[in-house]
Amino acid sequence: MPELTWKHHTLIQALLSRGPLKAEEFHEIFEGVTGRNPGAHEQLFNEYLLKINKELSYIQFELRGCRNQYDGKVFYGVVNNVADEQSKIGTHYTVPQIAFYKGIIEAIVQDSAGQGSISNIDALNIRLDNQVPTVTESQVQDGASVAVPTAFKNFSLSQKEKTLDEFVKDRWLCFTPDGKIGLGVRSFLDLRSWFHHNDVAVCDVCNEAAVKAELCPNEGCAVRIHKYCLIKKFSQRKAEKVCPGCNIAWPYSPARGRGIRVSRRVEWVEMEKSGKKVMNMKRFRSTLLYQCSSQSPLSSVQVDHLEAVCDFEVRICFYHFEMLHIFLRRRMGPTAVCCSPNHPIVTLG
Repeated sequence: MPELTWKHHTLIQALLSRGPLKAEEFHEIFEGVTGRNPGAHEQLFNEYLLKINKELSYIQFELRGCRNQYDGKVFYGVVNNVADEQSKIGTHYTVPQIAFYKGIIEAIVQDSAGQGSISNIDALNIRLDNQVPTVTESQVQDGASVAVPTAFKNFSLSQKEKTLDEFVKDRWLCFTPDGKIGLGVRSFLDLRSWFHHNDVAVCDVCNEAAVKAELCPNEGCAVRIHKYCLIKKFSQRKAEKVCPGCNIAWPYSPARGRGIRVSRRVEWVEMEKSGKKVMNMKRFRSTLLYQCSSQSPLSSVQVDHLEAVCDFEVRICFYHFEMLHIFLRRRMGPTAVCCSPNHPIVTLG
């Protein structure tokens, strides 16, 4: 098997040294070392990841992508494939801190409302002695008992507060927009196998753990779907707005607000001067979302609308750069940023 080149090592080192990276950041590094845009050279990008993972598999590591379930953004990171959370979180934390983390993630994934979060008070009230291995019936008959470690008993409230801050800083946990405690990007990346082994409910669309998800309106149905998966599924032209499990109507309305309206009419044109062909929707979607968000954060409504309209299988036409600039400014205000004149520009209607 050929050895990894310096380009592969650079990608691995970037993820190891900087932690999980947003897809846009990782793509930028990839383009910097290879000279190829991963959006336009998706096969090359996948080949790099495959080759890296073949080598990392020998030490039970993997370069993996995941979505942050609270905002739908994609991240990449190098993860440990061993299933237990102790090996995931590493030796940086003490045994009581790891037990505290385990108690938090168990409480979060058991949330029946699908919010994927618990209050700060609930997190601080988690009892570490619940993480001590239980005694089996045969052991009880033999008079055996399990003592709670002294370190668990002495783990104070102030230590819990400090540990929570460390978990958030290290991105094992996060603060949700409503001020609660949720899973961080590193947990979504590293605990995929843990979710599976602990029978965490999965999204009916992508089959990943549905920690933060929308629930079927039928209380007797267990179907969960991530919000971003729901938008993608129901934004398709002929998609029925019903639960895939019980077939009951699923309340859904496309996000409204200032957004981009994309014409579904298929046209093929060429730019008069450059002769460049129309670019595909995937590249437009990633370029526009990245450039808009890199200048000024889009509102959740704007992002939802962009995600929805960009999932249609359409092609869009070239047009004059200044006209697109004016259109975006009118539709989205100061957050809109036009694509570079060197990139294919699109007709929006």
